[in-house]
Amino acid sequence: MTNSTKTLCPYCGVGCGLEVSPPAQPGKAVNRDTEGTPIWQVRGDRSHPSSQGKMCIKGGTVTESLGKDRLKYPMMRDSLNEEFRRVSWDQAMEAIVNQIHKVRLTQGPEALCMYGSGQFQTEDYYIAQKLFKGFLRTNNFDANSRLCMSSAVAGYIQSFGSDGPPCCYEDLEKTDCAFLIGTNTAECHPIVFNRLRTYHKKNRKVKMVVVDPRRTQTAEAADLHLAIKPGTDIDLFNGIAYLLMRWGLIDSIFIDECTQNFAAYADVIRHYPPELVARNCGIRLDELETAAKYWGRSQRVLSLWSMGINQSSEGTAKVRTLINLHLMTGDIGKPGTGPFSLTGQPNAMGGREAGGLCNILPGYRLVNNPQHRAEVEQFWGLPSGTIQPQRGRTAWEMIQGLETGDVGFLWIAATNPAVSMPDIVRTKAALKRSPFTVYQDAYYPTETAAYAHILLPAAQWSEKTGVMTNSERVVNLCPQFRDPPGEARADWEIFAEVGRRLGFEKSFSFQNSAQVYAEFVQITEGRPCDSSGLSYEKLRRYGPLQWPYADTWPCLEGEELAHQNRTNKRLYRDFRFNTPDGRARFAAYHSKGLAEPPDQAYPFVLTTGRLYGHWHTQTRTGRIPKIQKKHPKPFIEIHPRDAAKLNIEENAILEVRSRRGKARFPAKITKAITPGTTFVPMHWGELWAEDAEANALTHPNSCPTSLQPELKACAVHIRVVTEQEWAMVSQKSLEEVIPNSLLTVD
Repeated sequence: MTNSTKTLCPYCGVGCGLEVSPPAQPGKAVNRDTEGTPIWQVRGDRSHPSSQGKMCIKGGTVTESLGKDRLKYPMMRDSLNEEFRRVSWDQAMEAIVNQIHKVRLTQGPEALCMYGSGQFQTEDYYIAQKLFKGFLRTNNFDANSRLCMSSAVAGYIQSFGSDGPPCCYEDLEKTDCAFLIGTNTAECHPIVFNRLRTYHKKNRKVKMVVVDPRRTQTAEAADLHLAIKPGTDIDLFNGIAYLLMRWGLIDSIFIDECTQNFAAYADVIRHYPPELVARNCGIRLDELETAAKYWGRSQRVLSLWSMGINQSSEGTAKVRTLINLHLMTGDIGKPGTGPFSLTGQPNAMGGREAGGLCNILPGYRLVNNPQHRAEVEQFWGLPSGTIQPQRGRTAWEMIQGLETGDVGFLWIAATNPAVSMPDIVRTKAALKRSPFTVYQDAYYPTETAAYAHILLPAAQWSEKTGVMTNSERVVNLCPQFRDPPGEARADWEIFAEVGRRLGFEKSFSFQNSAQVYAEFVQITEGRPCDSSGLSYEKLRRYGPLQWPYADTWPCLEGEELAHQNRTNKRLYRDFRFNTPDGRARFAAYHSKGLAEPPDQAYPFVLTTGRLYGHWHTQTRTGRIPKIQKKHPKPFIEIHPRDAAKLNIEENAILEVRSRRGKARFPAKITKAITPGTTFVPMHWGELWAEDAEANALTHPNSCPTSLQPELKACAVHIRVVTEQEWAMVSQKSLEEVIPNSLLTVD
């Protein structure tokens, strides 16, 4: 095979197009990694509408990890104290099905749980929803989008009546004012940022505002950097709104004709005069006024946000209060405008479309809506009342259920909660108590594998065909271009096989992923995320396409089809929203601040985040030498003023303690962080570094609406580790961190 394959990068939600070619090409040297292993060659797909041929270091090196440390065969053990033994797929499936039957009989379906991932393709998500929410009669499916995007989901639903980012990447090059908050876009979504930065440099009148306690690479490019104190986002938004009202820089006609609840919002913002807001946020008054002028005097304002807003006990309130500013000025539904959440994972958007959270159903439907439940039941051929009316367990509630014994079966797939969950000490203790955990992943070992009774080898990106949706609602077909190792299978195939063995043969008799996708798009017909006109055939023929894409369009060809897709780049172009009366909703929120503010015992705020090269818990990137060389070890950023108070020198080992746990990091003294605030990257679990887990420190307090934990801020105490103490610290080998039985599986 010498032909290249067009596909999508499997890392962040930017959704960059890649073109992948076999290691050996006629007349050329075989492409190899640093160890001499032949690897597939990767370059950016210049025809891809989202990334236009660009890619970052993660996309450029992704094929280097495909064959390393793979889980190739099903493995089982009866208890966590035993070693794994290799078993057949039949044996593994029999054990899983028997446990599901047992738990349903003894504890009921509410004791069954699955925790999935934005790494799933849409087909994987959809079959998991059909199995759990439909045929097993439990809504206990949640995904790591709960830790990532659920506040954005809730904010969009409450403000506009439906999930779905209303913007597109083209808006990056049409805006007058880009307002970035809670996002280090330059490192976390670099190709999006590069498009914005290039446009910003060429257009001197275009303003860029970055709000972040750290002076990140993103903030370095801004016209205005607001280094607000963590937890004061709503103060800032309401303070900007106060000034817009005072100066008359609002769209009264849009407010009157297209929105509701403005009076309640206006009553709230009058309590946020600029002097008070500047003091609360820790910024200068003139900085606040400049931000408000940029917003109010621009014709087209585009806001972008990510985890810094979502991962908060006020996550939904922050999202809605930011959206308020767009509604106040009419900055939505037009080129260069709108509130744009930057998705964290490659198919978190597709997961939302497929119903991949415990409170939603396929097609942007809600579990608590009787009509929505009835529509899905009818589509799946289920009796009325089959789908439960209450939401299922969130990811954290699954952990709590293990603690209480209410969860009897836990299936984890394509994610690594033994590193990524908050309060990781408590999380690991709960995972140890699980009576039966199935762990389905492509790589081995991982930290979560230590807590599994059954390991299932999953085919990953490149080894299966499926669809993913990026942050701007562009749907991409990702074809298989290599064989999965050993006996690895696609996630959807594993779920469907369990469904058939449970007795639901007819409903899970799919022969390939194209059939799964064909069924999925039908359930979206008439919904805000209508994809009913899409198919593998159409995606192969025309390339990536954006929803909504209704079934009424198949007759269109060529330029007509392309034009139809272009006109649907933005939602709410007619200023009609997905609410019963078609009006968007203002939200009236006062600022509450951090769930765990600093105090005398824990005087610093710790915030966490990503680095440019690494991805989540390093399951892929930790196995790529180029990225490991770029980011060799964790660290903690601390301001020089704070370092001086504690006699901290550069690279000194600091012990960081919270009310839940501790970790140790070398100090990185920098003026790029606000005094009183510290930062550590979240990528290192115990496989990759000793005693350096960010989530040993974080807490599970969450937004009451989105139920998303406040992973972005917790209170900590910091002290220098003495040389004597450090010398006494045992340098654990990999075998000491993870049991030897996990390292010997072939």
